[in-house]
Amino acid sequence: MSYHCVLYTLTLAVLVAGNVHPECDFIAELKKKEAECLENSEEHENATSGCKKTWDKLLCWPEADAGETLALPCPDILFHFMEEPAGIVRRNCTKKGWSEPFPSYHIACPVEDEIPLEEQSYFSTIKIIYTVGYSLSITSLIIAVTVLMAFRRLRCPRNYIHIQLFFTFILKAIAIFIKDSVLFQEEDIDHCSFSTTECKISVVFCHYFMMTNFIWLLVEALYLNCLLLSSLSHGRRYFWWLVLFGWGFPTLFTFIWILAKFYFEDTAIFSDAGILIKTLLTGG
Repeated sequence: MSYHCVLYTLTLAVLVAGNVHPECDFIAELKKKEAECLENSEEHENATSGCKKTWDKLLCWPEADAGETLALPCPDILFHFMEEPAGIVRRNCTKKGWSEPFPSYHIACPVEDEIPLEEQSYFSTIKIIYTVGYSLSITSLIIAVTVLMAFRRLRCPRNYIHIQLFFTFILKAIAIFIKDSVLFQEEDIDHCSFSTTECKISVVFCHYFMMTNFIWLLVEALYLNCLLLSSLSHGRRYFWWLVLFGWGFPTLFTFIWILAKFYFEDTAIFSDAGILIKTLLTGG
């Protein structure tokens, strides 16, 4: 069917724009229109001896008598992606039922159907760069943490704070890798059909570890300030308060953010194009 071509090309078009799970937004809109189209249709099944009201995945065709030809404009949802002015799609109501749309959707409602090679290469290069960069960071940070924990002489509150900071960098990188594996699975997977719970969890942890990363940078500065303003003997007392602040403060605000998302912006994956691009390029 021609609507498969239209849906596929729309997916590519929104991919260029940088959305996460791009097809989900307009497929959700199509499902809404389908529900509106078929609402109460069963009550009017015998209202005409011709063609029944039907939904062809893109347009809602009303009831028609045999021999009648209906003409409808291209779906509103396609207007943003169309290269040319909207056309008209027609269908004949025959004794055997509805005919195929003519002209076909991809002719009457043309949309951009391919991603420029330059953009494909650019995004592939960006992904390789940040994947290699995060992998090297994880490796070097694990070595650093091992060294700080292995030697007794290095065990002090100052280095414990360094270790906490290193862990936030490690966890942030791992969270981004997990988010990538969840959100960017094989191309042939229907991203709108699998549970969005795992998507939301991956995004929540990604945001949480990014926040802990910045908070522990602040903790480093606060601890140094404590050492400068008081005697070294009070270092351990300040240390445990800073640990509570470093992990508890991000937890509190992440919880508030989750509640706000659920009540005011409960999207499929708790993310959007801007957050995605920023995450890919900077990790923050």
